[in-house]
Amino acid sequence: MHSRSPASRTGRPRSAAADAAILAATREALVDLGWSKLTLGDVATRAGVAKTTLYRRWAGKNELVVDAVAELFDALELPDRGSLAADIEGVVLQFATILTLPEAKSGLMAVVAEATRDEALRERVRASVVDRQKRLVLQGRARAQARGELPPEPDPGAAARTVDLIFDMVAGAVVHRTLVSGEPVDEEWIHGFTKVLLNGLAQKPAGSV
Repeated sequence: MHSRSPASRTGRPRSAAADAAILAATREALVDLGWSKLTLGDVATRAGVAKTTLYRRWAGKNELVVDAVAELFDALELPDRGSLAADIEGVVLQFATILTLPEAKSGLMAVVAEATRDEALRERVRASVVDRQKRLVLQGRARAQARGELPPEPDPGAAARTVDLIFDMVAGAVVHRTLVSGEPVDEEWIHGFTKVLLNGLAQKPAGSV
C-alpha cells in the first residue's frame, strides 16, 4: 500500500490549528510512550480531536509520525553570516540543537528503524524530511556562487548530484554525532567539520610549503 499524504485527502476544509495540535500531540506521545505504544487514539485524546479527524488526514501511524518529525526540521533556516563557512556552521548548529530535543530523538530514530522494513515509509521520509530540507543546500550553494565562493555548475545533473552529496555529508555526520555516538556538537566540532567539508582531508596545514 502506498502512503497518502494529508494534502491528498478530500472533504471538509483543513484546520491549521487542528493539524498543529495533532502533530504536537504526536511528538509528545512519542516521548512519553515510544513508537510501539503510540496509538492514534492516544494522539487524538492529547490533541483534543476525534479519532476520525486523524484518519481523514493521515492513513496511519507511520505517516503521522513522519509528518510530526518533519515539522521540527522545517524550523531550520540558512543564516546569512557573510561567508559559506559561517553559513554552514550556523545551520549545522541549528540542526544539532533540534536533534537534542527529546521528540526529535524519539521520532527520528523510530521512523528510521521502521523505514528499514517499510519501503513506503522510507519514501515518505525521503519526501517529507530529506527532499524538503535540501532547500538549505540549494540556498547555500546559490548564495555562495553569487559571492564568488563556489563556481557555477551548468550541468543540471551534476548540480543535483552535488546537492545530494552535500546534504548526505552534513546530515549524516550530525545525526551520527548526536544520536549514535552521543558526542557534543559544539562550536569546536562544527568548525572542524566545516573545514574538512570545504577543504578536504588533504589540505596542507597552515604555514606548510
